[in-house]
Amino acid sequence: MVKAALRQGALPDLLGYRLRLAQQAAFRDFAASVQGLSPGRIGLLILIDANPGVTQSRLAEAVRRDRSTMVGVIDLLEGRGLVERRRGDDRRTNGLWLTRAGHMLLARALRRIAEHERRIASRLSPAERRRLLELLGKISP
Repeated sequence: MVKAALRQGALPDLLGYRLRLAQQAAFRDFAASVQGLSPGRIGLLILIDANPGVTQSRLAEAVRRDRSTMVGVIDLLEGRGLVERRRGDDRRTNGLWLTRAGHMLLARALRRIAEHERRIASRLSPAERRRLLELLGKISP
């Protein structure tokens, strides 16, 4: 017996609902494509790679996370040999750098992410993809 689909009511017109469904689909594909690291942790590696020596505080601010939460995440990445802390110029702060293993993992992950991005945007034209990114940027500046 085939069950009738539930009526969606107001859900299809709610931005939050549509964003959540899109996020779930993207995260499922990401997890299948880039195993071993979450999108958030890959994002941190990308930011550290682009900003060698960035402090944990600055990194936490950039990704809108609490600084105390960031300590544990960086500890995990450091424990995996992907990131290293180095004493900063003022001796009160530590800068973050990718290790050789971190650079290698990130390079592999970025190739997989490029494939993932192509898959999740496959129903969009290049112009639609650019427009979607622009619109999403307006929601979360």
